[in-house]
Amino acid sequence: MSKIEDRLAELGVTLPEAPTPAANYVPYVIVGDIVHVSGQVSMEAGTLLTGKVGQDVSVEEGARAARLCAISLLAQVKAACGGELDRLVRVVKLTGFVNSTPEFTDQPKVINGASDFLAEALGDAGRHARSAVSAASLPMGVSVEIEGIFQIA
Repeated sequence: MSKIEDRLAELGVTLPEAPTPAANYVPYVIVGDIVHVSGQVSMEAGTLLTGKVGQDVSVEEGARAARLCAISLLAQVKAACGGELDRLVRVVKLTGFVNSTPEFTDQPKVINGASDFLAEALGDAGRHARSAVSAASLPMGVSVEIEGIFQIA
């Protein structure tokens, strides 16, 4: 296992196989030393985490869904690196989409689930620029979708 995967194991996290795309796109694109990872939806053990935050889903449940998106992002980075996750240099930027009600304004607290996890797992290399925005709906009714940009060696 890699150093990063050893750290993930300490946190009780095992990376799943990188999810396959649900439509006509690729899971990631590598340009130079930058990996652009397509949006990863909130999923656990093959089951989509659905619902509208602020109505069906609490902020805490939304943050947990965001954490699961971050785990899927790392799985995609590992795939992009040919299985060598230690090639990951840093997380550059996340864009988080929260399926939320019009009056809900705590999108940043939801996406913190991903940001906090990446910082805990990767240290300073996990700290990143970020956007957290509301969406009227997301594919398949999921609660959270996050895309990411990563630097690799």
